Amino acid sequence: MSSDSEFDLFRTSEDHEALREAVRAVAEDKIAPHAAEVDEKSEFPRAALEALVASDFHAPHIAEEYDGVGADALATCIVIEEIARVDASASLIPAVNKLGSMPVILAANDDIKRTYLPPVARGEAMFSYGLSEREAGSDTASMKCRAIQDGDDFVLNGQKSWITNAGESQFYTVLAVTDPDGERGRNISAFVVEKSDEGFGFGEKERKLGIKGSPTRELHFDHCRIPGDRMFGERGDGLKIALRTLDHTRVTIGAQAVGIAQGALDYALGYVKERKQFGKAIAEFQGLQFMLADMAMKLEAARQMVYVAAAKSERGDADLSFFGAAAKCFASDVAMEVTTDAVQLLGGAGYVKDHPVERMMRDAKITQIYEGTNQIQRLVMARQLLKRK
Repeated sequence: MSSDSEFDLFRTSEDHEALREAVRAVAEDKIAPHAAEVDEKSEFPRAALEALVASDFHAPHIAEEYDGVGADALATCIVIEEIARVDASASLIPAVNKLGSMPVILAANDDIKRTYLPPVARGEAMFSYGLSEREAGSDTASMKCRAIQDGDDFVLNGQKSWITNAGESQFYTVLAVTDPDGERGRNISAFVVEKSDEGFGFGEKERKLGIKGSPTRELHFDHCRIPGDRMFGERGDGLKIALRTLDHTRVTIGAQAVGIAQGALDYALGYVKERKQFGKAIAEFQGLQFMLADMAMKLEAARQMVYVAAAKSERGDADLSFFGAAAKCFASDVAMEVTTDAVQLLGGAGYVKDHPVERMMRDAKITQIYEGTNQIQRLVMARQLLKRK
């Protein structure tokens, strides 16, 4: 027989569940009432940001030594999951704060950490992540953005595409080529760029299918000069830092996907209990019950995979690359399936904006695409498998 302590590996702690209750209360009270309007108007969820900052849920991953609350990786996933349950756009506030700052946490010296992490932890700034380009999405090593040294400074020229919360964030981790003639993938370095830097600007907001409350814009660098001490990690290690970051943050996209799916399932359950056809609630029809069972089963499998990956992220386990990719891939595929089935369960009502499931279906789609498409996730998993002895 196994001891009780061994079973603890497979369940969340009392603290994690207390956190879930606290986040859910904030989400339902302060964020959910604005979700439809945020989507309809494609407006940044300002009320959500204010509520999250007031409750310290906007960047829970930042350590206490940098003025944060020091939430572990699983706690951060729970925060993102519970916010995404009511509004996927708002859940990108804590998710992207982690994505943007994680390279700094992993690779920067203490001076850079003390400059950029505390303002984010205090809610005075947000942090975004600049890796992808128009012609360098999945193939990140082919990026063209340049950072050429000029004395003690670097001068950036080029662009980045599909940058979440661009224009709203004050800080940006930017990956750029520092040695154009160097070995592909080993000639890229990491920098912090500030919104106020001269020569740094933004493209127009993308017109998107979902997550409309989170602005997605290009970053433009036109002879943008930044101090040399804004480069962090070793020169040429930028892509390595970027990929290490994604190992950790893909788990948070899995958490977002789980939250979106849970919100859709919750709403569909309420609807089928109330909707009547042929003289009884449609929840009594076996065909619909089978759909609900499959939705819940797959959702719980996705949740457990995300939580295991989060634990591996916290420990820095050697197999995190596989589990991070698997959690993101599986959970996002499940989210797309569950939200689509939720729309189906509502019938014609699911197809109109009077009900939130159509928004959830649109929001779920991006989880299969960003932070690496699910085709790339399968490549990552396969390569990890083939490396094993």
